[in-house]
Amino acid sequence: MLTAEENEILCRVEGEAAMGQMMRRHWIPACMSEEVEAPDGAPVRVRLLGEDLVFFRDTKGRLGALDEYCAHRRVSLVLGRNEDCGLRCLYHGWKYDVDGNAVDLPTEPASSRLIELVRQKSYPVREGGGLVWIYMGPASAMPEFAPPVWEANPGTKISVVKMHVAANWAQVLEGSIDSAHSSLLHSTNIRPGVGGRTTQNGSGAMVRPTVDKAPRLQVQRTEYGMRYVAIRRPAENAETHDYMRITVYIAPFTALIPPNTLYSPTQLMVPMDDENTMFYFIISSEGEGMDTEAWRKYCGARVGVDLDSNFRKTRTRANNFLQDRQAMRLGDYSGIYGIPNQDMAMSETMGRSPIADRTRETLGASDIAIAQFRRMMVDAARAFAEGAPPLGTAMGRLREAKVQSYEAIVPKGTDWRRLGIGEAELALLDDDATAA
Repeated sequence: MLTAEENEILCRVEGEAAMGQMMRRHWIPACMSEEVEAPDGAPVRVRLLGEDLVFFRDTKGRLGALDEYCAHRRVSLVLGRNEDCGLRCLYHGWKYDVDGNAVDLPTEPASSRLIELVRQKSYPVREGGGLVWIYMGPASAMPEFAPPVWEANPGTKISVVKMHVAANWAQVLEGSIDSAHSSLLHSTNIRPGVGGRTTQNGSGAMVRPTVDKAPRLQVQRTEYGMRYVAIRRPAENAETHDYMRITVYIAPFTALIPPNTLYSPTQLMVPMDDENTMFYFIISSEGEGMDTEAWRKYCGARVGVDLDSNFRKTRTRANNFLQDRQAMRLGDYSGIYGIPNQDMAMSETMGRSPIADRTRETLGASDIAIAQFRRMMVDAARAFAEGAPPLGTAMGRLREAKVQSYEAIVPKGTDWRRLGIGEAELALLDDDATAA
């Protein structure tokens, strides 16, 4: 349980809030690459950490991220003309390049030097893993950008779901690091079975090799966040083996979910402001995987069907997430279509406020990872406010360590900390053991 003060530290990201300022020292997912795919295409509105921004790709294919509101009279540049290597405000035609430089002020006299003084606020932008990323912190602290961990190589097959969640970022993320709920909330989509690992054959239900609904959790803190294992009894050979699922939390936004036979899932919880989150559900595969359209249908996340053009859901709290009670009577556990929609229904209904009141919770043994996440992030934000480095490392360090989620049935007594990491990390573990 958190105090009210600690809950504020964890959840608030706008302005000078320590958590938001720490997040600004990371590369932040801003939108999907497909949203700004075409040069001179329609500008895209993005809200991050309480700031309104506009993203666009110019005539030469360069990406820009600017303050949404024109430096002249503060009109939205989302309505502007994207043309001739710049974004032009509709109101008086003031035009800016991808770096925020004013390149044309048609309403000013030819003799005016105002064009040399005007600058639209801009941020560095990069692309990788199917997303566009932004850095919103001080230039002196900008980390090197590296492709995200789910993009193993240029041939990796990636499909992305994007959905708005009307809830604070932390309670959305807590759903991603809560292994216990999957055996209940998602039980129509993830069914018990036998075998060596979770199978997924396409649009049908996944089959997980266990009937155990009460996992035993253990947590390992790391330099980039934490790893935790959910240990369950396997459906077969339970006397000699354990079924282990290892989830990786990469501070501050990312959760690597244990894979199945078809793909590896990643979830990103990006704070739009204190009370709204943009959720990305990414699957990656070096093999067949699942194509983007099939993935979005499976998740109930198709624009024009399940979502509007701003990725806001048709299934909302106001309509009980279109819950189908007849389907529930016939055996569907939640009556809500799509795993992400089920999760969001839980995140958005934690009390009346978009920021959950964690002082009123009753935590149990299955909440160990959530409790550790909260303590780690509150401590990190406090330390950052006092001058400590921000929690987390560059994606390049994670790629070097070959950190990944993991699932397998293993002999009892197996050290889970040695699973799902590369040789470099194993060597560090061995060094720690020797030093101890």
